[in-house]
Amino acid sequence: MAIVEVKVPQLSESVAEATLLQWKKKVGDAVAVDEILIDVETDKVVMEVPAPAAGVIVEIIEPDGSTVAAEQLLARIDTEAVAGAPAPVAPITLAMAAAAAPAASAAVAPAAVASTTMAGVAMPAAAKLMADNQLAAGSVAGTGKDGRVTKGDVLVAVVGAAAAPKVVAAPAMPARAAATLLPQVSAPTTSLAGELAGRPEQRVPMSRLRARVAERLLQSQSTNAILTTFNEINMAPVMDMRKRMQDRFEKEHGVKLGFMSFFVKAAVHALKKFPVLNASVDGNDIVYHGYFDVGVAVGSPRGLVVPILRNADQMSFAAIEKKIAEFGNKARDGKLGMDEMTGGTFTVSNGGTFGSMMSTPIINPPQSAILGIHATKDRAMVENGQVVVRPMNYFAMSYDHRIIDGREAVLGLVAMKEALEDPARLLFDI
Repeated sequence: MAIVEVKVPQLSESVAEATLLQWKKKVGDAVAVDEILIDVETDKVVMEVPAPAAGVIVEIIEPDGSTVAAEQLLARIDTEAVAGAPAPVAPITLAMAAAAAPAASAAVAPAAVASTTMAGVAMPAAAKLMADNQLAAGSVAGTGKDGRVTKGDVLVAVVGAAAAPKVVAAPAMPARAAATLLPQVSAPTTSLAGELAGRPEQRVPMSRLRARVAERLLQSQSTNAILTTFNEINMAPVMDMRKRMQDRFEKEHGVKLGFMSFFVKAAVHALKKFPVLNASVDGNDIVYHGYFDVGVAVGSPRGLVVPILRNADQMSFAAIEKKIAEFGNKARDGKLGMDEMTGGTFTVSNGGTFGSMMSTPIINPPQSAILGIHATKDRAMVENGQVVVRPMNYFAMSYDHRIIDGREAVLGLVAMKEALEDPARLLFDI
């Protein structure tokens, strides 16, 4: 028997733990080399764990939902075994014994009798744990196959006993005194019980990504002096240019010309003029970045993720559109890599794709500013004393007032407005 171990992949330096999602195979299943066995979720990405060799899974160490660390043992594969073949006589692991026990009991007696005789029987590891904690046989209810007591059942019993409050007998109290001292609580009325019936609730744990997002948002609000400035953008020039060039652009580059490339280019245009918008705080120092790594907020089934456009100032409109489309597909499939999510000096979040009219975005630490874009709507505007209809968009930029003054923030947003209302500025960098 040649055993190969399946371990947790190497995690990022900033990630200490991960969560196992769901095993795609079970003990006894045959697997091919590089076949995906389970997905591992960190607070940033979901990673796939492939089979390091072909063979048969003989043991699964960690079940679904377990918290694991890098290089932790997850399962074992026998490269010489054949799926469906009898299990080897020795050595027999706890997981293999648990898998073989139902078959053995079925061979000795009918299922009904087996269920009765195995109920309350502790597995070896469970029996040892019961002895260590001085738990009497039969005192722990079994949830395993045919009612057998598992190690998990004993752990629950031990923790429950430790957490149970100590009951101390109190002196007897006359019935009249008890009636006087204790508050009178009436039972719910029949009508109230009827109103509360039929209202189901579901409690699910946060994913690691959702918990991490919550942690970072609270951190941002507690450590940054966040202020938001707004401006309105006439999107007609960009929309006209996009309409004129869209067919030729798609034919030439194989990707549609969207609005995000204009937004990213306008943001970089403003960051060059006001470098503090592209800076970050490190203790008592301000770090001015000589590069422009723009994060693009992307929605995914797991929650909001922010992959990074590296050196966005050097990217063409086509390169930006292709990369954003790639990020969207990867986010949907949970394939974004750790390197694609790390870093970033400024973020662009386009809530307008979902219909948002106005928001105050929260800074993504350690960045110092974030641009929020909203839905473009036709609005009545006054131009040269005349009321005209224009497609308007409200831009919101939140910034860290510790290092960014209102002047830089407002002028930075004005620079974006001017670039979008006269897109030729983006071509000539003026």
